[in-house]
Amino acid sequence: MLSELYPKVKISLKACRVNADKNQREWAEILGVGLNTIVSWESGNTEPSATQLQEISRLSGVPMDFIFIPKASQ
Repeated sequence: MLSELYPKVKISLKACRVNADKNQREWAEILGVGLNTIVSWESGNTEPSATQLQEISRLSGVPMDFIFIPKASQ
């Protein structure tokens, strides 16, 4: 598995979106969520569900093991 070869490689949710060549509005439409949801995910205020994360992985071509979900500063 790639994550065993490169354990420290992590790709942000924003980078996944950019890799798919989509802006936030397009990404929201494709994933069936609101624009505010995308902004919230990318800023670490909320997280996508496991199903949404699988779809992000599929659409961006980034394996789920490499996707980094930020945590908002408290």
